[in-house]
Amino acid sequence: MSFIDDYKEFWGLLIFGNIENLVLACQGTVAHVNPFILGGLSLIVVIIWLLLGTYGTKIAIKYSRAIEFIGGLVIFILGIQSMLEALGI
Repeated sequence: MSFIDDYKEFWGLLIFGNIENLVLACQGTVAHVNPFILGGLSLIVVIIWLLLGTYGTKIAIKYSRAIEFIGGLVIFILGIQSMLEALGI
C-alpha cells in the first residue's frame, strides 16, 4: 500500500496522459497521418514518459500540482484544436 500512497499525487497525470494520447491519435487520424508512423511515434513518446516518470519523480514531486494543471490545460487546448480541425475551421 505504501507504493500507492507514495505516488497518489500522480494518478491525475496518469489519467490525463492517457487522454492526451487519445487526443493526439484523433488529431493524427483527422490529419490522415500514416497509422504505423503515428503508432511508432506514440510508443517512443510513451517510453520517454516512462523514463522521465521513473527517474524524474523525486524531482517532480514538488511540482506535481503545476504539472497536473499544465497537462490538463494542454489536453484542453489540443482537444479544441482537433475539434476545430475536424470541423474544417
